[in-house]
Amino acid sequence: MKELLYLKDAQLKQLIEKLFTSYRESFADAKKILDKYSIGIAHHKVLHLLSMYKGITISELLKKLKVTKQSLNRVLKDLIKLEAIFFEKDQQDTRVKHIFLNDKGQKIFEEIFLTQKKRIHNALLNSSSDQVLNFDNVLKKIINE
Repeated sequence: MKELLYLKDAQLKQLIEKLFTSYRESFADAKKILDKYSIGIAHHKVLHLLSMYKGITISELLKKLKVTKQSLNRVLKDLIKLEAIFFEKDQQDTRVKHIFLNDKGQKIFEEIFLTQKKRIHNALLNSSSDQVLNFDNVLKKIINE
């Protein structure tokens, strides 16, 4: 493990390249489905978060995505036009809106998820438990979690 403490720039560059490549490959699978619905990666991120955090508020979604209101608004308008999401006003504070996937939105998300799941699931299945846990821990550190 000590040898990892002395990573050279060349090794770090190779790791970054692998991150780029893994991102490209895992999203290439989803791209065909996104194209079918004329949506992009930003829409996919929102669909993914809405599937995980049912009823998330716009404010919470902005914090998770770290994007501007304008950027999020454009994506939400597209998803409304696609009839993939709906809003409900908060019962205590009617200024607050909660966002949900409707049946069509859930179907689109599931279609995308299944393609990505195959690649990631296969990679994890072909790894030891320790490798999976270590990989998860490293990812958490990269994203400051």
